[in-house]
Amino acid sequence: MAKTGYYGEYGGAFLPEILIPTFKELEQEFARIKSDPGFWKEYVHTMSTYSCRPTPLTYAENLTKHFAGAQIYIKREDLNHTGAHKANNVIAQGLLVKKMGKRRVIAETGAGQHGVATATMAAKYGFECTIYMGEVDVLRQRPNVFWMEQLGAKVVAVKDGSRTLKDAMNAAFRDWAANMDSTHYVLGTASGPHPFPEMVSYFQSIIGQEAREQILKYAGKLPARVFACVGGGSNAMGLFGGFMDDPVELVGVEAGGKGLESGLHAARLASDQATVGVAQGYKTYFLQDDDGQMRETHSVSAGLDYVGVSPILAHLSETGRVRFAAATDTEVVEALKLCMRKEGLIPALESAHAFVQAFKEASELSRDECIIINQSGRGDKDIFTVADAIGDPQWEKFICNKAEEYKNA
Repeated sequence: MAKTGYYGEYGGAFLPEILIPTFKELEQEFARIKSDPGFWKEYVHTMSTYSCRPTPLTYAENLTKHFAGAQIYIKREDLNHTGAHKANNVIAQGLLVKKMGKRRVIAETGAGQHGVATATMAAKYGFECTIYMGEVDVLRQRPNVFWMEQLGAKVVAVKDGSRTLKDAMNAAFRDWAANMDSTHYVLGTASGPHPFPEMVSYFQSIIGQEAREQILKYAGKLPARVFACVGGGSNAMGLFGGFMDDPVELVGVEAGGKGLESGLHAARLASDQATVGVAQGYKTYFLQDDDGQMRETHSVSAGLDYVGVSPILAHLSETGRVRFAAATDTEVVEALKLCMRKEGLIPALESAHAFVQAFKEASELSRDECIIINQSGRGDKDIFTVADAIGDPQWEKFICNKAEEYKNA
C-alpha cells in the first residue's frame, strides 16, 4: 500500500515535531475542501472574475509556418492577474486560509511572481503578509519587489547560503515554525512536505483542464506533446494534469544554465548530476555534494533556479510518464527573441525554456499534429535581465540617464 504523501519513493513530510500539528491541520482542511464541490465552484468563480480565467489558448500561426511542422498552440497563463500561473495557487490557498481562520500569510519567491501574487491575495483578503526572497533575487527582480512592497507586503532579503530560492524557502519555514498558530505558509510550488505537492498540483490543474477542453474545440484532437518549464514544478503539474490519462507525451524543461557540462545549471532530472536526498521537509532529487550539502545552482531565470524538484515529477520521470530536457541561458534568450518577433508575445524567461524544447521538436512532427506550450508567465519582469543579455545600447543609455537623474535629485 502506498504511503500517504509519497509518489513512489519520493515525497513525504520530514518535519520538526513542533510543525506536525500545523501540517496535520492543513492536510485535514485540504482533504475537506477537495471533497467539497462547492469549494472548487467558488474557486473557479473567483478566478473568472478576478484573474482572467479561462485563459486563452493561442494558435501560433507564424511560429507554425516558421518551423513547418506541428501546429503550435500556446496556453496563456501570462494573462492571469499579476502575470503568471502563480495566481491560481495563491487565490485557492487564500480561500483555504480564510476557512482556517488565520490572519497572516508568508511566502518564498525566486523570480518574484509568486511573491507579487501572494501579496495581491493578502491585500484582497486582508491578511498580513511577509515575503522571503534571496538577496540575489531581490537585486535582479527589483520591479517585483517594488510591487510587493506597494501591495503592503514586507519583503525580507535572505542573506544565507547562495541567497536564492532555496535559502528563501528555509527562512520561510523558520518563520512558520515560530508563528504557526496565526500564520499560513503559502508555498509557491508543487514541492515541499506533504500535502503541498498534492495541494498545489490540484489547484494548478485548472490549467490542464482548460487546455484539454480548448485544444479539442480548436484542433479537434489531443496534442501530440505538451511542453512546460520546470523549477519546482507547479505550472508543469498544472498543464500535465489535464493530459495525464491521455496518449499525450509530457515534456518538462529544466534550466540548463551555462550548460550541463559546466555544472552551472538547475537541471535535476535532465542531468545525471542530482541525487536522491531529504531536504526542506521532503524527499526528491537535489543537486547536492557527496556530503548532502546543497550545491549552488544557476539560471538566467530566477524562478527555475531551485535545487530540488517536485516529488511527483521525480516519480513521473522515473516511470517514464514525463520526459525531461534542459535549455541553456543562450537558447532561452534566442527563443524569447524569436517568439517576440514572430508572434508578438513576451514570455517570461522561465516559460521560454519550454519554448526552446518545443521549437527543437516542432519540425519533427507532421503538420497534422499539434503541440501545446505553457506560457506560464509574462516577460515584463525580466526586462533588466533580457536587456543585459541582448546588450541593447539604447536601454543602457536610458538606465544611465535615469540613474543620473536620481543622483542629482
